[in-house]
Amino acid sequence: MKKQLFGKHIVPSCTYCSHSKKEGEMQFCDARKVLKNGKCRKFDYNPIMRTPRGAAKLPSYKNDDFVI
Repeated sequence: MKKQLFGKHIVPSCTYCSHSKKEGEMQFCDARKVLKNGKCRKFDYNPIMRTPRGAAKLPSYKNDDFVI
């Protein structure tokens, strides 16, 4: 069985659905569906539409932290 890219349990969101269209700041469903109770019958995950998270901040260290 093939392992999915972001796991098996992807929460449906219009931002990364293949039926989603974005015009300016407005985003709407091309299939004319809406999320009801966090579910959509037409939800089709498209990993290319997903925006990656930013890089995690690295902690700052002082020179005293490296003295033995």
